[in-house]
Amino acid sequence: MIPLKLPTDGRRFSILCLGAHSDDIEIGAGASLLQWITSGAELNILWCVLSANGDREGEARSSAHSFLAGAAQAEVETLHFRDGFFPVEGEKIKEWFEAVKSRFQPDLILTHRSNDAHQDHREVCRHTWNTFRDHLVLEYEIPKWDGDLGQPNLYVPLTNTALERKIDLLMTHFATQRSKDWFDRDTFRGLARLRGMECRAPERYAEAFFARKIVAA
Repeated sequence: MIPLKLPTDGRRFSILCLGAHSDDIEIGAGASLLQWITSGAELNILWCVLSANGDREGEARSSAHSFLAGAAQAEVETLHFRDGFFPVEGEKIKEWFEAVKSRFQPDLILTHRSNDAHQDHREVCRHTWNTFRDHLVLEYEIPKWDGDLGQPNLYVPLTNTALERKIDLLMTHFATQRSKDWFDRDTFRGLARLRGMECRAPERYAEAFFARKIVAA
């Protein structure tokens, strides 16, 4: 566990981004990442999508490259674990997590919530905490029809520019998801507005995270 320090202008910072599916990282933390990159922080980012199959792999890679433009160093890794089957593929997923730990030491890890309604999301979170036991971990949220939104305890106020850029990129890169009734601008902007209200964000919008264990810097 490390103190709560987020990327700031001129600071070197490494971030491990973990997503079960091709659009998860972007939905949960995309605007924060865009904002940190443009802040002038020198970011080294490892962006990992565990289930990117078929057309979704191309979407994952093209989207990640757009979100990571301007980062000092970035690597995108896509894997092919079966969507919906993460709990029964736990041993292989754990082996992959241990391999990541041996080659990348992040200052911050962005991962799924522990009580997300999607089983793949929960499995990624479980392995995150099991593998990275002395790291700063922030769990992001993803809206869905399950109605599983919780009460976050850490907020990143957003600029309007960062939020609109996030939404534009989501709409541009994820053609396979546009037919879903929840995947639209109103959903992403609405959740950001709600979280912005909760933290009184200067520009009215925010992304929210769940921080289980932090130490004051």
